[in-house]
Amino acid sequence: MIEPIKLTTRDEREQLIREAHYNPFLLRAEDVIIDLLTDSGTSAMSSDAWAAMMRGDESYAGARSWFRFRDTVQDIFGFEQVIPTHQGRAAEHILFGMLVKPDSIVPNNTHFDTTRANIEFVGGKPLDLICDEANDINSDFAFKGNMDIVALDELVKAEGPERIPVIMVTVTNNSVGGQPVSMSNIREISRIAKSAGIPFYIDACRFAENAFFIKQNEPGYENTAAVDIAREMFSYADGCTMSAKKDAFCNIGGFLCSNDAELALQERNLLIMTEGFPTYGGLAGRDLEAIAVGLREVLDENYLDYRLLSTRYVVEGLHDNGIPVVRPAGGHAVYLDARRFLPHIEPLQYPGQALSVELYLEGGIRAVEIGTVMFGSDPHSGDEKAARLDLLRLAIPRRVYTQSHMDYVLEAITLVWERRSSIRGMKIVKAPQFLRHFSAEFDWL
Repeated sequence: MIEPIKLTTRDEREQLIREAHYNPFLLRAEDVIIDLLTDSGTSAMSSDAWAAMMRGDESYAGARSWFRFRDTVQDIFGFEQVIPTHQGRAAEHILFGMLVKPDSIVPNNTHFDTTRANIEFVGGKPLDLICDEANDINSDFAFKGNMDIVALDELVKAEGPERIPVIMVTVTNNSVGGQPVSMSNIREISRIAKSAGIPFYIDACRFAENAFFIKQNEPGYENTAAVDIAREMFSYADGCTMSAKKDAFCNIGGFLCSNDAELALQERNLLIMTEGFPTYGGLAGRDLEAIAVGLREVLDENYLDYRLLSTRYVVEGLHDNGIPVVRPAGGHAVYLDARRFLPHIEPLQYPGQALSVELYLEGGIRAVEIGTVMFGSDPHSGDEKAARLDLLRLAIPRRVYTQSHMDYVLEAITLVWERRSSIRGMKIVKAPQFLRHFSAEFDWL
């Protein structure tokens, strides 16, 4: 559908962001000109997906829509047990509620916000084991989302399945720039997990983008269909969590998959208490229908080629202007390096948050900080430390914005870059214990 864009003035935006306590999450959506806060649930569905919603069977149990959804998930992902949930974090909550105990360690290439919070909520310790190449933002290594295999092997040998209830890998790796994970890396993670008897799960929310990166950049896969690459990825895992709000184009929905029937039975019992009956899991039948269509559409290689090229267009445009940006381009988003953009602002003065506010003031563009605000606080002790990186993510909704919108974004970022030395750091005025970036209140230092 077409939506009008409400244009605002700089003076209006100064008042609006002040009333939102300098947190773009707290803005009214209608006061945003270009909304790049997230690609989750913000994409445009196709005419086929809208048509499928009209045949949604809203029966409480055993609806036709459930079987179409289940059969599609099983065909692409290959897991025997499919549990629908209202979004990805609900799947995480159920999985970690079953597997993670206090003092458990859960390794991942990099946990994103809700994954980390759901582990910490039940007393576990999320541990990021990112490959060395990811530390060099300018490196042209094609798979900077990879897990550090040596570090994982050492951790598993030291701690064993007694403390490691599950090994996760996130595809693509959101926290380090939407960077992909190679098939060989997934295969090695699987080998280590199986040899130790530890379940291996994939956070699959951008699985199609990851599959297409493998097709483009990993030798031996250049002539393999994206759907077959995806099937091979999941064949190495014991299960997955999925937010269908990303690589299924839908506004809501997700699922939890497993090959463990006994575990799935326990998970369904928890699902009934918190989400709904196991054949709808908190979703309407029309949502299940839309997901079934979207999962097929997202593997269209013409779409995937366009998607990755669109993101690369913005990344290379910024790079050509000398603006520090994570390269190579990831799949779903553009990541500005806030520390190099604002080197005069210390990490504990939240350069990513300051940059997000300035970008809204300049062009009415909403983005999200991925750095010390999101990851710098221990929710149990309250200790504050600098995150590994301070990034500003501009997540591009699927099939929504045109090149002219992105040219506007490029121009606005360039204008902020030109006055970067005048930008101040920020402080947190108020914040919750978990996932503070969603609702924290800030002020200028």
